[in-house]
Amino acid sequence: MNITDTLVTIGSIPETPVIPASGPGAAALQETAPPVPFVDLGAQQREIDDEVQAGLRRVFDTTAFIGGPDVQAFEAEYAAFIEVSDCVGVGNGTDALELALRAAGVQPGGEVILPANTFIATAEAVSRIGAVPVLVDVDPQYLLIEPEAALAAMTERTQAVMPVHLYGQTAFVERIRPQAERAGVAVIEDAAQSQGAFRHGRMAGSLGLAAGTSFYPGKNLGAAGDAGAVMTNDPELAARVRVLGEHGSPSKYRHSTVGMNSRLDTVQAVVLRAKLARLERWNEGRRAAAARYTELLRPLADSGDVWLPTAAEGNHHVWHLYTVQLENRDAVVDSLRAVGIGAGVHYPVPVHLTGAYEHLGRARGAFPVTEAAADRLLSLPIFPHITEEQQERVVAALLRAMARNRT
Repeated sequence: MNITDTLVTIGSIPETPVIPASGPGAAALQETAPPVPFVDLGAQQREIDDEVQAGLRRVFDTTAFIGGPDVQAFEAEYAAFIEVSDCVGVGNGTDALELALRAAGVQPGGEVILPANTFIATAEAVSRIGAVPVLVDVDPQYLLIEPEAALAAMTERTQAVMPVHLYGQTAFVERIRPQAERAGVAVIEDAAQSQGAFRHGRMAGSLGLAAGTSFYPGKNLGAAGDAGAVMTNDPELAARVRVLGEHGSPSKYRHSTVGMNSRLDTVQAVVLRAKLARLERWNEGRRAAAARYTELLRPLADSGDVWLPTAAEGNHHVWHLYTVQLENRDAVVDSLRAVGIGAGVHYPVPVHLTGAYEHLGRARGAFPVTEAAADRLLSLPIFPHITEEQQERVVAALLRAMARNRT
């Protein structure tokens, strides 16, 4: 089935789709076609089940529940994968960013520059240590932190810049780091959506002083619960992260600083080791799926009805998300979900417009690129095991939804 030939007249969305958006035809379609999930974690789990079950038996047989051999092995394996000297497993991605900032010397009252287009956890990590988030806008093509805006926002109070590698591709860290370092400002990467991505041959997570990542289940490398890590090429910073995550304790009952309890669970390390061994192949599956979406949706992009995502020159994109932009997004999402298509929205309310950060005093209009994207972005289902047939159904449903909800 060629979706674009069947349902699209180049330059316009058909007024009457071949498959109706509602009525008996739509009901029949829903009955015969199973839903397409936004992420299919079950397919991943089935692939690694035997390996994980053997690992769990090992953990329970040895009762190595905290900081056991599997944690140490995963930290070494992920450090080698990211091409850094050190990886410290922690409880979750937000903790990872907070610990990286603290270990880098960011103090209460210090300013940390970050993009307005990000999940709130990026800002939360700053706030949790008493520092001040300073938001800047993103570029209109890739929706990544705008380097010139970040550098222009630096003051004598700036202690860190936190580029976010978003949707699966790497921010332009090389355009920020030299000037930041000359000013004594740390560059801490938020690498939660970029496991396996690289820029000009260097891995995301290895481009700044340190990086924090999340292994939330839906990530490219996802655990079976919450988990995260800090990566760095600075062994002393890694040692500080480890102490801070162990209640500020370099040895039992010796507490050199006020820390927190944030450690990678051994059970999660077992799952992550099994998935890490498959990550490059799974990322290639995502890349193939993204290319397929782009081919199927190209006529709509050419007509201006849909904005398609692209990879920046020098970026190896791993497509954590495949985000399109279109008008009347919310109604389209509702229509997709009504027929079993697991559409997502990342992120409908920018950080500065949330109640949690209204104290920053940045009203609507402060970051126009971020705000426009928040109103228009739609994330289509993408995961390593998605099939061509599933993607064709997603695109067909998207076309029907757009026709039905044309403004």
